[in-house]
Amino acid sequence: MALPSVATREEWLVARRELLEKEKELTRQRDALSAMRRELPMVRVDKQYTFAAVDGAASLLDMFEDRRQLIVYHFMFAPDWFEGCGSCSAAADEISDGLLDHLNSRDTTLAFVSRAPLTKIEHYRARKGWVMPWYSSYGSEFNYDFHVTLDESIAPVEYNYRTPAEHARAGSAYYLTGRQPIEEHGHSVFLREGNTIYHTYSMYARATETLGGSYYYLDLTALGRQEEWEEPKGRAVEPRVASPDFAS
Repeated sequence: MALPSVATREEWLVARRELLEKEKELTRQRDALSAMRRELPMVRVDKQYTFAAVDGAASLLDMFEDRRQLIVYHFMFAPDWFEGCGSCSAAADEISDGLLDHLNSRDTTLAFVSRAPLTKIEHYRARKGWVMPWYSSYGSEFNYDFHVTLDESIAPVEYNYRTPAEHARAGSAYYLTGRQPIEEHGHSVFLREGNTIYHTYSMYARATETLGGSYYYLDLTALGRQEEWEEPKGRAVEPRVASPDFAS
């Protein structure tokens, strides 16, 4: 791997300022994309899904845990696998108590869903030491409806909003290779008004690599970062001041 060239401090500063302008532009583009995402129409979820949880059967509404929003991570773990997907597991390793708490403070729950039976999920989670809510959709149509389990015998195959023919033309048919059912990963976001649930957003494939801290997750949601949020339980909130480097 080639190393960067060596420059004087003055030369480095010129190059760094040029890069800063590109970073600012990327930040503005990201803000604009997040605004467009919040303006997407939403779709009412009328189908009743049943999931297996550690304390019994759970509905999609139960997964909100009485919060306003729900982010589902479609974790690749098929019923006949002995353990979960390695890439999904690497992402799960980075889910901290602090991240979950920050999302919860914004009335948002992050939960994992896989098709593996709950006994396999719980065994794997205990082995990994993870704490996030994790549900089994085994026997449910949830994975098929949200296009992360691909099986043409059950539902038309579509991944990342492309049909097999569209993937072939785009050079991304590798997503659909192998024996069906094929497990894929992604995130789906839901909003509830009372007991009525709406699907607001889903993202798949490499787009999920853009996720990081709680703001990145909140940017996927219809309510966004909720900057005016007041912390519950009487705890004071320090005012958030934008960094001058990224304020414009």
